[in-house]
Amino acid sequence: MSTRRDFLEKLSLPFLTISLLKNKKLYNKMTITEKDEPVLKVALMGLGSYATIVANAMQQCKKAKITGLISGTPDKLKEWSKKYNVAEENCYNYSSYHNIKNNNNIDAVYIITPNALHKEHTIAIANAGKHVICEKPMALNAMEAKEMIDACRKANVQLLIGYRLHFEAKTLEVIKMRQNNEFGKIKIFQGLSGFIIGDPKQWRLNKTLSGGGSLMDIGIYSLNAARYTLGEEPVWVTAQEAKTDKEKFKEGVDETIQFQMGFASGAIASCTSSYAANGLDSFFISGDKGYAHIEASIYYGPSKVTTSKGPLTQPHTTHQAAQMDGMADIILHNKQPLIPVDGEEGLKDIKIIEAIYKAAQTNARVYIQ
Repeated sequence: MSTRRDFLEKLSLPFLTISLLKNKKLYNKMTITEKDEPVLKVALMGLGSYATIVANAMQQCKKAKITGLISGTPDKLKEWSKKYNVAEENCYNYSSYHNIKNNNNIDAVYIITPNALHKEHTIAIANAGKHVICEKPMALNAMEAKEMIDACRKANVQLLIGYRLHFEAKTLEVIKMRQNNEFGKIKIFQGLSGFIIGDPKQWRLNKTLSGGGSLMDIGIYSLNAARYTLGEEPVWVTAQEAKTDKEKFKEGVDETIQFQMGFASGAIASCTSSYAANGLDSFFISGDKGYAHIEASIYYGPSKVTTSKGPLTQPHTTHQAAQMDGMADIILHNKQPLIPVDGEEGLKDIKIIEAIYKAAQTNARVYIQ
């Protein structure tokens, strides 16, 4: 049944068309504005606490969106699919997720499962022809990491590691300052990363699932930051481990590790990684011309950065939102970030972690191959 509104819309349409054609600039502006930019369609794998943070942050993304879910818990799939408007046919369990190969509504899978499962899940996702975003640390050891890199290369898909700070504005500004020689020759890096961990039954305190303890979880931030703030790779490491609670921190699960890294330039990094102390959350670099001190460095911000040139004032953006938009640019447009986030970057951290554990066990300086 035709309504007055229908009649008016039909009547006005020819006049709107004529007006647009007469005003070519307005017409072109409208078509450009309404043109859809490509968006990275992402499935989240492992719907735990950190996935919740990622999912909420992705609601702010302009270049990436959640289009799929993978979980072994049916109730979670039902709850999350409703909350994030994910179609039922894009929800999978750990027996069926290989079927994403035939799903055009998924471009990439963000793996947020325990460390020990990263290799298996990465290779399966790559074999399904989807890009892989894997939470750090990327693997239990360097051999696993290399297998993951090889599988993604063979499948011609991207492998990215969840280094969210590589997209954080103040972190990037510090790196640009170093590149512009505003700190001069860097002499010292200090990294403090730690908190008091809770539930003793969680997977992070299970050697089989985590591959270690605080270093594999929180200490990797200081390790990685030393590399990107100095702009070079360490050539040797030394390390000391301290354990006060052997019931909570079983064999192979480190409570606190202090480690030192030496660089070819002569710079020294001194870092602490702990599951037994709060307030360990800062990076400091010092050169012969200046310094930078990053506080609230590893959590979700906003960070406070003071430098020898004054405080940094870049606006805060939710880390995971910036990360996922940045990774969409990498996958969709081959836009390379200032700090790499690829599998090779993840492998470098894993090799150093292995050397740190060896140094702590042997009380000897270990050289990085």
